[in-house]
Amino acid sequence: MRSIIYSTIILLLALCQIFAQSGAQVLKVKFYSSVEKFKPADSYQLAIEIDITPPYHINSTTPNQEYLIPTTLNFESQEGITFGKFNFPEPHLKKFSFSDKPLVVYEGKIYIFTSISISSNFPGNELILKGNLGYQACDDHACLAPEEYFFSQKFIIGKSVEPIEAINQSIFQLQRKSVDSQEIKPEDEELNFAESIAKQGWLLTFILVFMGGLALNLTPCVYPLIPITISYFGGQSQGKKGSLVSHAIIYVLGMAITYSILGVFAALTGSLFGSVLQNPTVLIFIAIILVGLALSMFDLYEIRVPAFLSNFAGGAKKGYFGTFFMGLTVGIVAAPCIGPFVLALLTYVGERGDVILGFWLFFVLAVGLGIPFIFLAIFSGSINKIPRSGAWMVWVRSIFGFILIALAIYFLQPLFPHTLIYHLSLTLTMLIAGIYMAWIEPTKTSGKIFPIIRNVMGVTFFIFALIFATNGIKSYIDTRLAEVQMVNPITKSSHQIQWFEYSEEKVKQAAIENKPIIIDFLADWCIPCKELDKFTFSAQEVIENSQNFIMIKVDLTTGSDPMSRGLRDKFKIKGIPTLVFLKSDGEELKNLRVSGFIEKENFLKLMNKALDYSYSINAEK
Repeated sequence: MRSIIYSTIILLLALCQIFAQSGAQVLKVKFYSSVEKFKPADSYQLAIEIDITPPYHINSTTPNQEYLIPTTLNFESQEGITFGKFNFPEPHLKKFSFSDKPLVVYEGKIYIFTSISISSNFPGNELILKGNLGYQACDDHACLAPEEYFFSQKFIIGKSVEPIEAINQSIFQLQRKSVDSQEIKPEDEELNFAESIAKQGWLLTFILVFMGGLALNLTPCVYPLIPITISYFGGQSQGKKGSLVSHAIIYVLGMAITYSILGVFAALTGSLFGSVLQNPTVLIFIAIILVGLALSMFDLYEIRVPAFLSNFAGGAKKGYFGTFFMGLTVGIVAAPCIGPFVLALLTYVGERGDVILGFWLFFVLAVGLGIPFIFLAIFSGSINKIPRSGAWMVWVRSIFGFILIALAIYFLQPLFPHTLIYHLSLTLTMLIAGIYMAWIEPTKTSGKIFPIIRNVMGVTFFIFALIFATNGIKSYIDTRLAEVQMVNPITKSSHQIQWFEYSEEKVKQAAIENKPIIIDFLADWCIPCKELDKFTFSAQEVIENSQNFIMIKVDLTTGSDPMSRGLRDKFKIKGIPTLVFLKSDGEELKNLRVSGFIEKENFLKLMNKALDYSYSINAEK
């Protein structure tokens, strides 16, 4: 009887443990979007946060043991909504007591990234995303039964004309690691400047910013301060070399703190910059400010700091605190000369929204500005050997004027009708800058060195002009080749799919050749469309199999083309990308239609089904 009681108690405890585990909250799912609200006819980033409760983990999407259930993510289909490729994080390889081999698992908090595209005719002012996460949770000893977590979250749909604010940028900074795990070749991407920094290396960018800081020392607002400031350090240090260097370092540290705070602030408010810079009016306004600052560099007028601010910043204070305070506030005194450059860098960092990038860019800028002070403090006996300030500094200001004009063109880039015009504008600016700085700028100084420097600067601007012109011509040629590929037949190639524009001639050709048709409905603003080109249509197996089809692209970017609009209505396209499979006679194979991104393996299956159907029809004939 006693053994029966013990057995019963043990069984009850085991059942309680099982029920407790099965009823536990193993994970939570939450969505994060890159903007506060969505707008029709646009694509946005979407992050799915999965918070896994310790000590549990869930299996990866491709477990390395057959008996384990993979993690899956699915959304309910909705008209006018399509999703891009799901970028899962890299799983962890971990050893558990219930398995002889290490397992690939997710644990803790993970993020899955994708994109969402909203159709231009999406109805309503809100969107409810619903779906389910399939998973199997385990701890270090055993696994629970497979479960499904059903989720639902509401998002606001804004009007197409209203501005939107970017949010959750710190989360989407993690997406780069997820993209890198997909083994994307950098040469296949259209990288913006910030992505180039991350992928091609930070060193070159920091060197350029550092050199910019050094160059700012040559402006009329900063250069005269160098000997005065070093003399002040000497007075505070009472002639002691070590103390003199310490004052210089503290001074530079003060500058670095001020500028780094500016960089962090710009990055933290990057959501504001990111949303406002989508507005053409704001872009034009920023460009006007930059051009206005550039004109001040050409001495057409002078920008001055109010006297009370200059006195506040330049007021002498004793000791290391006084030196530190001078470093903190030197930016106010030098603002008329370095302010335009700092403002342009602030706008750039704000547009990127990267806190780490903002901090280090401005820190390196401050080090560039401050390194002459440290150098001259170490070699304080050489202070009298530095050139005196004079007319040559006006020439230096003009260099920054042209740089600011180039920055204005950079911010206007989205408004140019073609990248060729954008690059030609930069080319023309650099050519004018080279000619003006080398031969026209009226500054004259005695000596043989300055004419050489003028010519070197002119050649430097010419080199930049050549680079911009080359990039512009290459961009134009690539665009023209793409247009030709859309209109004219392309010779069969093992490197790309042969795409055509839709026409009745192509439909008749398909009927004559007994080839099925695939129509890809796309738009420029559709991120999943670009992912299809990058990940699916670029696969060698897909390229080879496409030769058995008539491949057609229909561009719905604006919807103004009558042909495209008619095809959208004919096939009742509710969201893009949408892939439509047609029989050789033009009738749709509706069971094969795809909305959103599709992996190459699944797309190949659909292609083979379409071919099998065509072969069976031909055999019956």
